[in-house]
Amino acid sequence: MLLVTGACGYIGSHFMHYYLAQAANRDQSLVAIDNLLLGHKESISPDIESRVHFYQCDIGDKKALGEILQKHSVHAVVHFAASAYVGESQEKPFKYFDNNVFQSLSFFESLLMAGVRKVVFSSTCATYGMPVRTPMDENHPQSPINTYGVTKLMVEEALRALALASGLSYVLLRYFNAAGASPSGLVGESHAHETHLIPLALAAALGGGEPLKIFGNDYDTPDGTCIRDYVHVDDLAAAHLLALKLFERDKMPEKATLADSNGLGAAFNLGTARGVSVMEVLKTIESVAGLAVPFSFASRRAGDPSRLFADAGRANNVLGWQPRYGLSDIVETALHWEKHRRY
Repeated sequence: MLLVTGACGYIGSHFMHYYLAQAANRDQSLVAIDNLLLGHKESISPDIESRVHFYQCDIGDKKALGEILQKHSVHAVVHFAASAYVGESQEKPFKYFDNNVFQSLSFFESLLMAGVRKVVFSSTCATYGMPVRTPMDENHPQSPINTYGVTKLMVEEALRALALASGLSYVLLRYFNAAGASPSGLVGESHAHETHLIPLALAAALGGGEPLKIFGNDYDTPDGTCIRDYVHVDDLAAAHLLALKLFERDKMPEKATLADSNGLGAAFNLGTARGVSVMEVLKTIESVAGLAVPFSFASRRAGDPSRLFADAGRANNVLGWQPRYGLSDIVETALHWEKHRRY
């Protein structure tokens, strides 16, 4: 059985729905863990509730994890649970070291004690830091510039070490900008303190929020605003499912493995390989929603690069992963969610 941590968060909930909706998994169930500090129990909708064994606990709770792993025959893990606000990570670094690193290390120990040695880890392009080249491939130097990125890189390094020490197999999935919502309308993006561009812009366009604040219009880009790589959350979910299939092979594909993990681990960027600017996003929202986005410009934020987008060729070549959704689809699904939120 598959175990999913952070299962009631934004990406975890979409993966859970995506996984259970696959024809090959129609008879499958999964184990879901979330402490619900930021996740939403409502994301386990009635149509999947009977197939989800949900536990409200911290991933670092060894007693609870021991009981869960003993009760269920877990063969692999998709690990989403983490604190993920870049700004907050700078203000409360020890919270991020505790939640993202220490709790993950305790969680990995529980897994190994139970004989579980297959982990797909939800990582981030923030592990790269400031780009020295774009598009960014998996061999780009990793030099994060915020605590969030540092903690994700520390977990990546821990998985490498455990692979060498215990034979654990792992896949690192480094997301660029997750966006959009499930076309089903059952799950979507719902953060207590929203920081992502598209939901903030939609809230402003729909009149449910303050005018959008755009940080910087003097970047070295065609329209002066930052360029980022927006990838639909269901495309991310699909990549996790493909990553799990790597564990069915005798060993990791050679062209995907990390040299310092003896072929036990692999890393993939998840992005569209096409960057779009903030102003392009706003124009797309106006086109899709028929609504103007009220906005004002503010000063640049420290550490924001002009361009940040992925080289996702390895994911395409090794996993067979190709994003299905474009920016208009992302906006359309996000708009539907904003108009018909379930939570």
